[in-house]
Amino acid sequence: MHFAIIFRVLGVLLMLFSLTLFPPILVSFWYADNSYPAFLWAFGITFTTGLAMWLPVYNLKQDLRTRDGFLITALFWSVLGLFACLPFWLSESVNLDFTDALFESLSGLTTTGATVITHLDSLPKSILYYRQQLQWLGGIGIIVIAVAILPMLGIGGMQLYRAETPGPVKDSKLTPRITETAKALFLIYVTLTLVCGTAYWLAGMSLFDAIGHAFSTVAIGGFSTHDQSIGFYDSSFIMAICMVFMVLSGINFALHFFSWQERSIKHYLRDPECKFYLAWIAVASIITISYLYFTGTYSLFDSWLHGSFQLVSVLTTTGFATANFSLWPSFLPFMLFLFAFMGGCAGSTGGGMKVIRVMLICKQGIREIYRLIHPNAIIPIKIAKKSVSDRVVEAVWGFFAVYIVCFMLMFLILMATGLDFVTAFSAVGACINNLGPGMGDVAFHYGDINDPAKWVLCFAMLLGRLEVFTLLVLFTPMFWRR
Repeated sequence: MHFAIIFRVLGVLLMLFSLTLFPPILVSFWYADNSYPAFLWAFGITFTTGLAMWLPVYNLKQDLRTRDGFLITALFWSVLGLFACLPFWLSESVNLDFTDALFESLSGLTTTGATVITHLDSLPKSILYYRQQLQWLGGIGIIVIAVAILPMLGIGGMQLYRAETPGPVKDSKLTPRITETAKALFLIYVTLTLVCGTAYWLAGMSLFDAIGHAFSTVAIGGFSTHDQSIGFYDSSFIMAICMVFMVLSGINFALHFFSWQERSIKHYLRDPECKFYLAWIAVASIITISYLYFTGTYSLFDSWLHGSFQLVSVLTTTGFATANFSLWPSFLPFMLFLFAFMGGCAGSTGGGMKVIRVMLICKQGIREIYRLIHPNAIIPIKIAKKSVSDRVVEAVWGFFAVYIVCFMLMFLILMATGLDFVTAFSAVGACINNLGPGMGDVAFHYGDINDPAKWVLCFAMLLGRLEVFTLLVLFTPMFWRR
């Protein structure tokens, strides 16, 4: 383990992150909300710490190994969450203790969208902007962005990219060089954000709200500048725009890259994961809309509007709200919530287990049924007419098993802290899937639950953002052996 080079990388990344505190400072001056001291202190502490980590080892020239990449990825998200909470902790206008401040910052960076803050409409603009910006940075993955500059420091970045990128096909690259890949991803991300923000602004949002909601929509984060979330605007046009960009952001960004490069949508139509993802959105929307209408919950138009919006918001793990879906009749709340476990496509900003894994699990289940009928038959699992190796299928099943075990353990711990069944179940599910809103006592915010439960949920957010194994591997003795 190259601890010196790990400190060097962390130092550089912390110094880079400290620069992202200047936009909230400018917002504070622009709106004269007097919150800039908290950001100035946070900048000073973060930059100084990063500089202190970088200076002693700045002249080292070594490549990162795979284990170094895993450790940096996990450490950086943990350390970044720690330093990102400083403005929340130091700001008198928010008045959060350390646990709540850390919970809020990790929720933003992991694009979970679970909040402990209430009365958003009365908060300073700089704090509101900072929350949205955290999600935007977390959505693209700050480490993936930083990979573009690591080669200039003499550090190989492929190990970081592989540790950070979600999904079972981590070795696929958009361009031959990892630096160009990071730049391509970043360009697509920025373009989607600009188009989304412009659409929101033209639809009637203020410029401030349009920018903030574009950040959290493309990041599939779910933070809003209003307590009522997207429902604050009471606009079907804004809801439609939001749905379009939530769906787009839940698709593998590699498909956006190839489609833009070739000026064609054929890649979306040919990709099995994308088709599986869009098909489930369509089917689940029809079920939700029909049930809301035939139970008399809403009119036909409102059933379509609210039903499809909440389904897309939950399935993509965004977490925006126009209605409290936890109060919808019968099985609907649980059906919507379970779709969050599938989440978005691999290589997207969405959370959950990822569509490709769910698709492979379904195909494996079908294969096992066929094997009962034809025990000696060789039945390969294929995606896009290409056979998937048994090693990949085993890895997916292993991921699924560990995912469920982690969920169950954290669920039991939360119940042991005193939370009721529905609240504990939905809180763990919402955090490990990076969804945000849950049911029961966490349907609107997490401010009322106890501190031990919040720490468990912070761990759940990191597990979800780092795809479980990237974090859990650090707890194995084998990882630390030479």
